[in-house]
Amino acid sequence: MEKLVAITACPTGIAHTIMAAEALRRVAAMKGHDLRVETQGSEGVKTPLSDDDIAAASAVILAADIQVDESRFEGKPVTRVSTARAIRDTEAVLDAAVAAASGSAHAANGSAHAANGSARAAAPVASAPAPAAGAAAPELAASPAPVEKGLLVAVTACPTGIAHTFMAAEALTRAARAAGYEIRVETQGSVGAKNALTAEEIQKADAVIVGADTHVALDRFAGKRLLQTSVGEALKKADQVVTRALSLPAPEDAPDLGQQVAQAKAQLKDKQSGPYKHLLTGVSFMLPLVVAGGLIIALSFVFGIEAFKEPGTLPAALMQIGGQGAFTLMVPVLAGYIAYSIADRPGLTPGLVGGLLASQLNAGFLGGIVAGFLGGYVARWIRDTVRLPANLEGLKPVLVIPLLSTLVVGLLMIYVIGKPVSAIMTGLTDFLSGMGGTNAVALGALLGAMMAIDMGGPVNKAAYTFSVGLLASSTFTPMAATMAAGMVPPLGLALATVIARNRFTAQEREAGKAAAVLGAAFITEGAIPFAAQDPVRVIPAAVLGSAVTGALSMGLGCGLRAPHGGVFVLAIPNAVSPLGVYLLSIVAGTVVTALALMVLKRPVAQPAAPPPARP
Repeated sequence: MEKLVAITACPTGIAHTIMAAEALRRVAAMKGHDLRVETQGSEGVKTPLSDDDIAAASAVILAADIQVDESRFEGKPVTRVSTARAIRDTEAVLDAAVAAASGSAHAANGSAHAANGSARAAAPVASAPAPAAGAAAPELAASPAPVEKGLLVAVTACPTGIAHTFMAAEALTRAARAAGYEIRVETQGSVGAKNALTAEEIQKADAVIVGADTHVALDRFAGKRLLQTSVGEALKKADQVVTRALSLPAPEDAPDLGQQVAQAKAQLKDKQSGPYKHLLTGVSFMLPLVVAGGLIIALSFVFGIEAFKEPGTLPAALMQIGGQGAFTLMVPVLAGYIAYSIADRPGLTPGLVGGLLASQLNAGFLGGIVAGFLGGYVARWIRDTVRLPANLEGLKPVLVIPLLSTLVVGLLMIYVIGKPVSAIMTGLTDFLSGMGGTNAVALGALLGAMMAIDMGGPVNKAAYTFSVGLLASSTFTPMAATMAAGMVPPLGLALATVIARNRFTAQEREAGKAAAVLGAAFITEGAIPFAAQDPVRVIPAAVLGSAVTGALSMGLGCGLRAPHGGVFVLAIPNAVSPLGVYLLSIVAGTVVTALALMVLKRPVAQPAAPPPARP
């Protein structure tokens, strides 16, 4: 144990001064050192060091961003760091001070060690006795094989992401190492995620710890032992948190169809990268607004198609909520979360503002996509390029990045991007609105086939994103074709397991029941486990059935206002119209898929019946 003293100081003496002092005290106590800390700032000196404290100290730590008088520490080894370093690399700072103290002590005792060395050189060295004749030579002790350490992964996050986030990460790291585990900690703060966990690290981890006082997405941890706690508990009771995480029961090894589908969706999400991943992030956050807005607009039509035009009525209020509320936010949220996916939190402001400008300039969802990518990449470039002094670094996420990135995106949207994209969007909307006959059938068949060909993969999501984006322009027929076609693969497989039982194993027939529910809920991924077992036969059958459904839906002019929910939204009046032929198109595609499977698949060998018991 070493006796240490420290001074922390920043220009204001409020934030970094106190946080650095607290971090040094906490880590010193955990490592068994005696530390006295003096803080200096605009309000003067707090907890001043006494002459006795300084005299007893073996080393001094100066964690300061301003000039500090060092005259009273003459003759003491001094470790000088910034307050930011003391907050984030506390253990390393303390270790450096302890090493400096040890080096000073060794230098002071150098002559005594030399004298002792001479005396030891003159003294005889006793040798080990030789083994007796005929006795076996003693075996050399085998070096123990290195023990592979387990792995933990963790996420820490507090609302500001400055102090407690990094202190909790440090505490969890020490506690995990004390328990014999390696650990990787992702910190989420106001300037984005640092040390982001990879899919491989999560897969190898024995357990996951989330110490957060803000929202942390948990989808990527599906199937792992997961402990959720506050950032404060992760900081103050890190050893208990690690123990609790490791004592959680292991997930079950035999997943049912629903779990297989969840795992398949997680794997598809992990494979997403680059612009495609950013686009789907924006769509996923936009989707609830589109669903809620579309259904509320449909409810207003219950009272009559034009009833909302009467001011002060309930239909008018419903239209205001759905059309002027939820649908107005649709494009800004799309753009904001595309930018968020690219640049983390710094991208939100330019993305949201750019998306709102896209709506005002009639650039629609295409303008929102452009604004989102532009806002994200501009914010990320500013975040990674602009360098400020340590004591001004906190201004980047709240002033520098939002101001500069929003200014750049806003000016480009107004003067460069808005009008051309608006013209493209208007042309696309007019083309789709005037489409009929063979063209509509062909587009519906194409969208339907895209929904089934990879069942939740990039092609599926491209068709879905295209259809969802058109809802903001009051173009509803592509969305109807897309959702109907997406329901067909699992529904067709479920029907096939009933009418062609000899083509499926007993396990597949049982899974067919769950696939029916997933298909009815518009979860195309419900067909993935079947496709993985027999892709050559299942995928063509699914594509054929979905193409038929998409072609019928578009050709018959079916429109859908809510982009998700499957058959469960059809009970909402006017959510889809015309309802009867829309249901007919789903049934037709389901039957086509089932019949195609009957033709393509061969009967499977059934287990032989046990011989009759002898009398």
